[in-house]
Amino acid sequence: MSMPDVSFVAGAPVLRVEDDRLLAGKGKFLNNRKFKNLVHAVVVRSVHPHARIKEVKITRAQAMAGVLLVLTGKEYEADGLGSIPCQDICQMRDGTARHNLPFPALASERVLYVGEAIAFVVAETDIIARDAAELVEVIYEPLLANTDVNCAGEESSPVIWEQCPTNEVFYAMQGDANSTDDAFRKATHVVRQRLVNQRVSANPLEMRSYVGSMSGGKYELFGGVHSPHLLRKQLTENIFHIDEDELRIVAVEVGGSFGIRGALFPEIILVLWAAQKLQRPVRWSASRTESFVSDHHGRDVVSDAELAIDAAGKFIGLRVSMKANMGAYLSLKGPRSPLNALTLVAGCYRIGACDVRASGLATNTVPTAPYRGAGGPEAAYIMERLIDKACNEIGFDRVDLRRQNLIGPADMPYDNGLGLTYDCGAFEDVMDKALTLADVSGYGGRRLVSLNSDKRRGIGVCNVLEQTGRPSIEGATLRLDTEGGITLAVGTAPQGQGHETIFKQLVCKSLGVMPDRVTIVTGDTAMTEVGGGTFNSRSAICGGTVVARVKQKLIERCYDLAAVHLEVAVTDLRFSSGQFYILGTDRRISLMDIARSEGGMEETAEFSPEAPTFPQGCHVCEVEIDPETGNVSIERYVAVDDVGNILNPSILEGQIHGGVAQGIGQALLEEIRYDPVNGQILSGSFMDYAMPRADNFCNFTSESYPIPTNINSLGVKGAGEAGTVGALPAVMCAVADALADVGGGDINMPATSERIWQALRTSI
Repeated sequence: MSMPDVSFVAGAPVLRVEDDRLLAGKGKFLNNRKFKNLVHAVVVRSVHPHARIKEVKITRAQAMAGVLLVLTGKEYEADGLGSIPCQDICQMRDGTARHNLPFPALASERVLYVGEAIAFVVAETDIIARDAAELVEVIYEPLLANTDVNCAGEESSPVIWEQCPTNEVFYAMQGDANSTDDAFRKATHVVRQRLVNQRVSANPLEMRSYVGSMSGGKYELFGGVHSPHLLRKQLTENIFHIDEDELRIVAVEVGGSFGIRGALFPEIILVLWAAQKLQRPVRWSASRTESFVSDHHGRDVVSDAELAIDAAGKFIGLRVSMKANMGAYLSLKGPRSPLNALTLVAGCYRIGACDVRASGLATNTVPTAPYRGAGGPEAAYIMERLIDKACNEIGFDRVDLRRQNLIGPADMPYDNGLGLTYDCGAFEDVMDKALTLADVSGYGGRRLVSLNSDKRRGIGVCNVLEQTGRPSIEGATLRLDTEGGITLAVGTAPQGQGHETIFKQLVCKSLGVMPDRVTIVTGDTAMTEVGGGTFNSRSAICGGTVVARVKQKLIERCYDLAAVHLEVAVTDLRFSSGQFYILGTDRRISLMDIARSEGGMEETAEFSPEAPTFPQGCHVCEVEIDPETGNVSIERYVAVDDVGNILNPSILEGQIHGGVAQGIGQALLEEIRYDPVNGQILSGSFMDYAMPRADNFCNFTSESYPIPTNINSLGVKGAGEAGTVGALPAVMCAVADALADVGGGDINMPATSERIWQALRTSI
């Protein structure tokens, strides 16, 4: 029997085992899979942001050779299929439950945004389907539209839903308004700022793609999805009205997600519906341009924020009013980001009283949904920009003011007054480590060098916090076969985070096997009874903990069997590295030998944390701006993060780096824009939507300051969103600092070269 690789354990910086396959082009992405009798589908989409559908003419498309099916909204209604639900529980301003806004997979009476699905054309080939889609004629009656969240609540704005005459589709509050009002009355200083967190697109490397099929009279869905089990529940209960065991979902390998793989999109429903009608597998794959008008967008929040400070520099009050653009419909998790932001906006700081509110508004735009961080970046951005504004206006030192108001270890567990209780953390120590690594004490000298070169230099020092791993169930099944192989099935669905490596690290040494003997299966509802999926940095917290739990259950189950084989009492046995042995002797039996004698073994486990965890970090960014061009150069970037115990330092560093890059992209470059008059999307390709490239970054310094949590047995807190949560405020605080003395301190994202150049020209 091969001995386990002792270096392949949790906590070791082992290389990702997935990469041997993925980098060699051997990944099993959806378009690499072969389906017998596969047919292809194309979506006919609205060209108007708001219009009545007078007629959908499909006769010419149906008559085209090779066309198998043309589905419309009328048939969708006739077949009794349901609407895409919104999972989030929230209220209207008067305290009543929010309205249900029907979100069908195909529009039948009205279209509410450019790109909304109207018809679904299925043909023998993709080319035929695309040609036939061109023959579908839609007769519209255009209506007035609004794409700007700032205007959506005005009386003159077109009403999108009759039941919501002000276009407000939900309203949420946290904190205590009376005590906050009192704090502001007592305040020595009050700073105010309007902050824009612009609309962005996820733009994963691989566009969305799904295959729906039928097998044995049951539905099957293959594609990139975050949460197969949760998606199955929504599809069976709300759309097809069938039992859960009549639908299998397999989450295949995907090239990135950043939030969009967690939604229930119309195309998921359509491929399953068409497959049932044709009894053949149906594939739909988006083009890049189609993704810009059909993938859910992220962010799009405008916040009016106020911070009250006493004479000594203590934060005594915080007011925030957010306008969140929900798009035309409430997506499956549409309100989640603004709702999260409400509870997180106080961040790492003690604040005497808070009054924070969010208004979800409907517009004639693509629906919004959680995007990397899902409220965490929005919240951190508000608080850190306010603090820097206070420093600029009142004269506080940016580090000292933060230090004075940071929550300390002695405060834990800490009730933040907004519905959350932080379990642990050493926020000041994390900040001090970041300040040292970033050589903040030497910043003044570097700034002088920049000024002597006619450049402007700025620094951002930001303490950020996120909420991860909220209570949600995860399942795992561990199977040992008679040939010495191990299969571990987990309900998570990775999109590139290295789950296969991490899960093997958690089991290989304990079970006494080499990594190549363990097969990891993720995201298949036929392989695990329950599962939560991959979002909210829950995979290490929930997935990792349930893997450790199922492994331990199987080991404990084998103690009695080992005692029988070795003819001793259970109390005389010990277990280590896959071997049961009698203390003080050389008599032993392996776990795999026991499984072989039993004809194979299987164990299952479930886990849901009792509370969320709260990863925390300090990010420091230095930028240099060329006044002649407005170009921003990131000169230094340091991130120190507390993500609890670290399962793989190399994977953690990659997660932090990727998140920082994504945050920098939004801070400086990315923005989805709509024409304010005709409602057409203006950034519908990479010619118009600027993605960050390597030359937009410097070398990042990323280090850890782990404070283990007791919320789960592994002591992990999750790291997938840490980089983005820190990067947005750190970069923008640095840019604002560089422009503060010329009146540019209120600059909003994206801080493009043009926007900065204009700000500098205005100040001259």
